[in-house]
Amino acid sequence: MFANTVRAPLWDEQADPVRASRPSPERSSEADVVIVGAGFTGLWTAYELLRRDRDRRVVVLEARRVGFGASGRNGGWCSANLPTGLEAIARRHGPELARQVHRTMVETVDRVGHFARSEQLDDTFTKGGYLHVARSAAQLGRLRSELASERALGIIDSDWLDAAAARARINATGVLGGVFTPHCAAVHPGRLVRGLAIAVERLGGVIHEGAAVDRILPHRVHVGSHSVSGPVVVRATEAYTTRLPGLRRALAPIYSLMVATEPLPPAVWQQLGWHHRETFNDARRLVIYGQRTADGRLAFGGRGAPYHWASRIADRFDDDAVVHRRLVGTMHELFPALAGAAITHRWGGPLGIARDWNASVGFDHVTGLGYAGGYVGDGVAASHLAGRTLAALIDRVDDPSVALPWVQHRSRRWEPEPLRTLAIGSALRLTASVDAAEDRGRRARWRGAALDRLTGG
Repeated sequence: MFANTVRAPLWDEQADPVRASRPSPERSSEADVVIVGAGFTGLWTAYELLRRDRDRRVVVLEARRVGFGASGRNGGWCSANLPTGLEAIARRHGPELARQVHRTMVETVDRVGHFARSEQLDDTFTKGGYLHVARSAAQLGRLRSELASERALGIIDSDWLDAAAARARINATGVLGGVFTPHCAAVHPGRLVRGLAIAVERLGGVIHEGAAVDRILPHRVHVGSHSVSGPVVVRATEAYTTRLPGLRRALAPIYSLMVATEPLPPAVWQQLGWHHRETFNDARRLVIYGQRTADGRLAFGGRGAPYHWASRIADRFDDDAVVHRRLVGTMHELFPALAGAAITHRWGGPLGIARDWNASVGFDHVTGLGYAGGYVGDGVAASHLAGRTLAALIDRVDDPSVALPWVQHRSRRWEPEPLRTLAIGSALRLTASVDAAEDRGRRARWRGAALDRLTGG
């Protein structure tokens, strides 16, 4: 199955092969703003700050290379979702704030698209919407309930599709119905993050690659024997936050893995549908996701890879043959027409999950420390909002984004080991058991309710 498969993200291979020289710092220096992490969060923050003031000295420090982490290896969804659902936000903060979050995220998707067009990043952003289908009675009930909750909040921009209408969009097996929302785009994350880095540099920002930060302190970060000092320091390290001193339990790095097929002939796409490049998943608990790429492949991914003791992150964890085979099996089950298609790429990487499943963004004017992350895989658009919000907080600008409920939110820490491994492993097993029960037509209400409590639902 994987004899000739490239063990690296498809997005890396298709990004611009000409890379700028971004050497690590050779001496200690000073800046107005120091940003740790050259993924979407760090780069959007730099971009927004420099758009406001091009004379500002902004330095971005990246341990590996631009977009190395989740920003360059995700499923390529730019969605109007945050990990905390609108119903949960309404329950905790009131319906008006939930509606404001939705409006802001919808606007953010379009802002990302505007950036891609303005930077002439061809084949990088296609807003074909998002199709969320049900393939069991339990999934059907869950989708109907979620849609009803949105409509109770006055959010009416998603449509219910019966089985035939859903399959007319994307012809997956066993579809009983689905929900379509227009507020999602298929993106090429490699091209987008590299284009963003070039835009930051054009505005005067400095990016250093191969600059692994050892420690973040108020007004200073340490890179080996050197330091970069400044009144503002922003941590934008997502899952890799766990490698920093004192932050091992701030987030749990959970791996998500992906595969990509060879470019498929028109006859196969005629069977599959996907004519508008909708993003796609079903309503199972153990998340899967897919998109039709600009060059006619199916890029398909999902969760289910094991958590690694003490929140370890290692390059070898990106490649798990057992999980990758399982993903291909799920893809073939959903789309039998792909059974003969070659798998050309397989890859993976960690995403960051806070203990309460809440993304967060914040800044402290006393220490000069800012942070953002915990996107649970929904970070392509959310990171843009985080960057805008951090820029507004740093500059004390009265912007609507600073009133959103994730601003200055602090999640409690994950449990120490071995409790962390036990908790995350149990959650993964519980998720799989709920899906298996629902696939057999059985109810799993108490297990589903327990899972909702674990994941912040």
